[in-house]
Amino acid sequence: MSEVLLLLSNLPDEASAGVLAAHLVEHRLAACVNQLAPCRSVYRWQGQVEQASEIPLLIKTTRERYAAVEAAVRELHPYDVPELIAVPIELGLSAYLSWVAQECTPE
Repeated sequence: MSEVLLLLSNLPDEASAGVLAAHLVEHRLAACVNQLAPCRSVYRWQGQVEQASEIPLLIKTTRERYAAVEAAVRELHPYDVPELIAVPIELGLSAYLSWVAQECTPE
């Protein structure tokens, strides 16, 4: 079975988050994307401490699809340096992990 990853990203608004989420699922780059409620992010950018409202995404995909997901994020994300963090899934319900792998397999 393919190694399943949980990818984390934040976008500046619901519209851009929705576009990215739909693109990833429609192109079988992710099996599922959870678009969460807005959160407050505090970060340092270009020497300044910034605060922004952001929309978190939880992206379920496979290691084999990571490069294509990264390419889509680079293309569709409005930030100069988008957040994209991959966390390997070590354990999980076998049927769910199999479903993720199946849905991320190109047709």
